[in-house]
Amino acid sequence: MAEVLVSKKLTKRFGGLEALSRIDLEVQENSIQSIIGPNGAGKTTFFNCVTGFYTPEEGEIFFYTHNLTGLSPDRVTKLGVARTYQNIRLFKNMTVVENILVGMHPHMKAGLIQGILRDRATRREEQESLEEARRLLRFVGLRGRGDMMAMNLPYGEQRRLEIARAVASRPKLLLLDEPTAGMNPSETQDMVHFIRRLRDELGITILLIEHQMRVVMNISELITVLDFGEKIAEGTPAQIQKDTRVIEAYLGRGAASGLGQQQSALAG
Repeated sequence: MAEVLVSKKLTKRFGGLEALSRIDLEVQENSIQSIIGPNGAGKTTFFNCVTGFYTPEEGEIFFYTHNLTGLSPDRVTKLGVARTYQNIRLFKNMTVVENILVGMHPHMKAGLIQGILRDRATRREEQESLEEARRLLRFVGLRGRGDMMAMNLPYGEQRRLEIARAVASRPKLLLLDEPTAGMNPSETQDMVHFIRRLRDELGITILLIEHQMRVVMNISELITVLDFGEKIAEGTPAQIQKDTRVIEAYLGRGAASGLGQQQSALAG
């Protein structure tokens, strides 16, 4: 199976703080993998390095054969990497379908002049994009909501819209930053099924950050654990639940002595 994403000795510093320290990580094609760790472990910093918002001081990041290190966010997106954010970042004063169309922008051919002149090719591309946006809204469960203002969607549907906008950029790899944050149990379960559909039906490889351990253990094929910017463990959900280093990172030193109870806590 091909490696979609590989980081080698990835290091990011902020002044004297080393937010990431020589992180080696591999994401396999057509997988669902998770990055977990306590607050401040470096998880979102890793996402920001992959997507071009931060430039690492050391190490490299590869997406298939492309070296992403130091590329701008728009170039990373165009290559096939998309992301969502812990805090929803929709264009709330735009309609639902307009948000999707924004996500399609990296692959649209019409430039400024064509947009002004609105020639036949531009009008055809606009119509095709609109039809694709509506298909995507049906896929994410937002059929009939295209003309609503994004701000008027319920919270769970705003999360789905943000993912739909990311998917509109046609990614091969999708980075999800806490996709179930703020959701009730029913919405969380729906999101887990939805993430699996993204992989199974659209062929998108998923790498997610998630704090809900029940979600992580239920959906992940491989889990990478960060703590204070270092990778302290990696393995299957069953392996991670038994790892004393992970239990200590989450629950404090000495917690590993109550291993059975702590495994239950990590399982959610």
